[in-house]
Amino acid sequence: MVTQQNQKSLYIKTWGCQMNVYDSNRMVDILKPLGYSPNEDPETADMIILNTCHIREKATDKVFSELGRLKQYKEAQKAKGKTMLLAVAGCVAQAEGEFIAERAPYVDMVFGPQTYHELPEMVANAIGAFGKNRVVNTDFPNENKFDYLPNEQAEIGASAFLSIQEGCDKFCTFCVVPYTRGSEYSRSVEQILDEAKRLIDGGAKEINVLGQNVNAFHGEDKLGNEWDLGKLLFAIAELPVERIRYTTSHPRDMHDSLYAAHRDLDKLMPWLHLPIQSGSDKILKIMNRKHTADDYKRIIDRLKKDRPDIEFGSDIIVGFPGETEEDFQATMDMVDYVKYTSCYSFKYSARPGTPAANMMGLVPEKVKSERLTRLQTRIGEHQHAFNKKCEGLIMPVLIDRESDTPGRLVGHSEFNQSVYISGNERLYGSTVYVNILEGTPNALRGEIVTDEIITTKTG
Repeated sequence: MVTQQNQKSLYIKTWGCQMNVYDSNRMVDILKPLGYSPNEDPETADMIILNTCHIREKATDKVFSELGRLKQYKEAQKAKGKTMLLAVAGCVAQAEGEFIAERAPYVDMVFGPQTYHELPEMVANAIGAFGKNRVVNTDFPNENKFDYLPNEQAEIGASAFLSIQEGCDKFCTFCVVPYTRGSEYSRSVEQILDEAKRLIDGGAKEINVLGQNVNAFHGEDKLGNEWDLGKLLFAIAELPVERIRYTTSHPRDMHDSLYAAHRDLDKLMPWLHLPIQSGSDKILKIMNRKHTADDYKRIIDRLKKDRPDIEFGSDIIVGFPGETEEDFQATMDMVDYVKYTSCYSFKYSARPGTPAANMMGLVPEKVKSERLTRLQTRIGEHQHAFNKKCEGLIMPVLIDRESDTPGRLVGHSEFNQSVYISGNERLYGSTVYVNILEGTPNALRGEIVTDEIITTKTG
């Protein structure tokens, strides 16, 4: 039993994707029985965890920079006779575990994304309960971590994450995920639906179904029958939840029942993040994406046929090895074809250990920067145009949080746009009708038409 005397504070800094956000939340749940509760002040925390991402350039350098700052807090606590545990988790830890332990000996625990369910044992080891002082745990364990996560979940917001699938077997030449998250694994159907029910009972109005390749999901039910993502979404839609989303999907894994879900489920939001990476067939082949630009367009066209109001987001890399101006123009053409309403776009940077890291034909940094500017300008034009189209519409908006401005709230639309309104905290977690007054380049501004909670749909 946790008492006031043994209550401890926990600070977690999270970088990267929604999967990392989910993992950080579950670390909180795992550590709660040990007496740890979340704290926003790293300077006074009893434990600090950096949950890291290895996707972007200089990810490891950023971790060491942050560790240098946190080291001072750890030393200050030690001078007061107190112990601060410092941990590095996530994909940088998985890829650089031994290097982190060697370069930053003051770090107590280093563990990857597949082993955080072992945190109680790692903490015991780190504080010396078994005569050890350093923990480096970056194996891919035989057991499934989801079988060891607690049912109780501490904080459930209006929009909740639900991880159903991890890892990747695609081996895109630029990507570290297969090496840091392992091969594709899908949770059981019962496990997923049980967690979905707990999230809804805890107040979630929207469930974001997560996976590295979420539409590659192939979990089994208790009878051993294999389900795909489309069938799973139909089952989740039978629960009393208002909204469903899923991310991140791969074009190769779209399937008939998933198209049917987009067509038939009002609860499945009309916005999909579907990464293209490049609009050039030549670059897509070098990336090992195993689909063409026309394949991707056919997917977009079919989704629009099944769900005419659907909009799209994407990921795009510019300056991949071998990319010519013609290849880049093909990407710009794809942006104009789809008219993405949001996009994560960035310059290619080599990730150590990936095939692309050894490729020839590197694009000069100046050229990459110039192309990125052109790309982001074009994407911004499409995003702003879509936001302007929303002016005058009455849209259902799920209120997520308070704005930094007093008396203002922030929610998101069915199309995943941020929406700013006036209101008080009693509306937090509610879905309200909003008259959109202005579409800015990055968000919407509106006023509440009625503050009644929209009735939860049943299908």
